[in-house]
Amino acid sequence: MVDLKAKPFYLNDEDIKWVKDTISEMSLEEKIGQLFITRIHGDLADPDNAEIVKKYHVGGIRYASKRSEEVYNFIKDMQAASKIPLLAAANCDNGGDGASTNGTFIASGAMTEASESEEVAYNAGLVSGREEAALGVNWNFDPSVDILYNWRNTIVNTRAYGNTPEKVIKYTSAYLEGLKDSEVGEIATCVKHFPGDGVEERDQHLVLGINDFEPKKWDQTFGKVYKHHIDNGLMSIMAGHIAMPEYSKQLNPELSEQDIMPATLASELLNDLLRDKLGFNGLVVTDASHMLGMTAAMSRKDYVPGAIAAGCDMFLFFNDKEEDFQFMLEGYKNGVITDQRLNEALERILGLKAAINLHQNSEADQLVPAEDKLEIIGQKEHHEMAAEAADQGITLVKDSLDQLPITPETHPRIKLYYLYGELGGIYNSDTSSRERIIEELEKAGFEVDLNEGESREKGKIMEYRDKYDAAFVFADVRGYAQQNNYRIKWKSPMDNEVPWYAAEIPTVFVSLNYTNHFIDVPMVKTFINAHGNTSEIIRQTIEKIMGKSDFKGSYNENVWCDIWEAKR
Repeated sequence: MVDLKAKPFYLNDEDIKWVKDTISEMSLEEKIGQLFITRIHGDLADPDNAEIVKKYHVGGIRYASKRSEEVYNFIKDMQAASKIPLLAAANCDNGGDGASTNGTFIASGAMTEASESEEVAYNAGLVSGREEAALGVNWNFDPSVDILYNWRNTIVNTRAYGNTPEKVIKYTSAYLEGLKDSEVGEIATCVKHFPGDGVEERDQHLVLGINDFEPKKWDQTFGKVYKHHIDNGLMSIMAGHIAMPEYSKQLNPELSEQDIMPATLASELLNDLLRDKLGFNGLVVTDASHMLGMTAAMSRKDYVPGAIAAGCDMFLFFNDKEEDFQFMLEGYKNGVITDQRLNEALERILGLKAAINLHQNSEADQLVPAEDKLEIIGQKEHHEMAAEAADQGITLVKDSLDQLPITPETHPRIKLYYLYGELGGIYNSDTSSRERIIEELEKAGFEVDLNEGESREKGKIMEYRDKYDAAFVFADVRGYAQQNNYRIKWKSPMDNEVPWYAAEIPTVFVSLNYTNHFIDVPMVKTFINAHGNTSEIIRQTIEKIMGKSDFKGSYNENVWCDIWEAKR
């Protein structure tokens, strides 16, 4: 049973009456609709968006990130269309940039760890909360509390706050404290991806994820992190499409190998472990339901209601709205979802809404802040926090030949190589950072020659050495859901951008995202993890290369990718 007076809801009798009265007054279709969180992919101003909310009675919304004014008006319109206040969610991993395209990037999990600063983590949470709340967002699907044990893992490489449970606890606690102090509006807290990513290298968008820790080791690592946050009043947890075979079999020895399911469909993990052993009373939401870690487990008509039956309270994203709604409805009518399980899920959904006081506001303009709060987004104070995080987080991993500093006075002519990853994919990556890099290098006084096109020709080596004083390689490799981990992909076989030149002229490699590029460029003698591609981070990285500012960031052993050559 759900205890709405206890942690993390802390509802009083009047609040609980609203929860129970609201549930009792719902039709069956309205109850089923509350289980879903829909995502609007296209035009946020499309009138059909409101019809989705009205027709399917959804409990929550997500959206494709746009400018702040568009997001604000969208959330306000959706709240106006909904009979019951909506949970409006965003993924603010790094700051307000996760809620709108003009939000402020403060620091990723990896950058926070590199900064060794709880203040940076706190500011990331504070700015996330301020800027998303100004839009009307009331539920934050971050931080990630995964632990990066496997350096090959690029799914949580930048989102993880460290490679030990102690680091993850320290920095994610500070992030959540900042989120709580944002004051613009109340934000429901969430961490992910239970039972924990970072052990293997694969992507749950493409395959079933596996956390193969045996129970005692999990209890001392991931379990320690989750228990800490649960004890501190965590309101919700996102379950990942990650199986934990050893723990599942200990909890239920009768399970066969074929019976092992991702956490989103594993009642023994959700109930016996998360609810009973760890004492979590809050809401459980699935990770995105289009991911192969879930879709490959069983047919969709079975896993849509199966996730709720197993112990999840909300189902993240429709495939086809009409079909998924019917799958859930039929699952209830066929007894897959019992009355008790449906009521528990609804009490947690409505209980979460009451815990952040959505039930106190009956009008749409009361469910979003005044429009003038949008001025908070990108304000000067936030940019100052971003600058401080960059200064503390940019990391010189190696300069084994003492090639730094490199300045326009000592090395004026720069050959620039720009590496990028997946374009137009689910991450919506682009090459806009290339222009920012060139702009900042030229502002600093360098003459920049960008390596363009696809060519295997190097030309005469001595002519190259005479023409250029140094080579800068900036890697802005991003992406997921097209391959299980992301590596540098050269434009063509033995392309001239491959760092053959590292033995010819001083060469500086700068990663603007992933921290594990040494696996592909171990020959580079000067290596920097900058942890972001904003103009602020790029500018400060160049200043540090020039010796105008010290490198202050740190790194852990994952950066060496288990290869001896990287340390040479």
